[in-house]
Amino acid sequence: MSDSQRLPGDEQYWYNTKTREVEKGHKSSWTHLMGPYATEAEAASALAKAEARNDAWQAEDDKWK
Repeated sequence: MSDSQRLPGDEQYWYNTKTREVEKGHKSSWTHLMGPYATEAEAASALAKAEARNDAWQAEDDKWK
């Protein structure tokens, strides 16, 4: 595939929540993907980052109540 034919997601990384693997380029159904991420390492830490955000939001909610 030439550069002019590449899709924007081809050089990005995605975390697949079904397979629990990082994918380079958009290969799987959107329903199972988190991303895009610029690096493989960022994609690999997607769940941990989401969990940390959820915990922080929950703590804020608990303070508000």
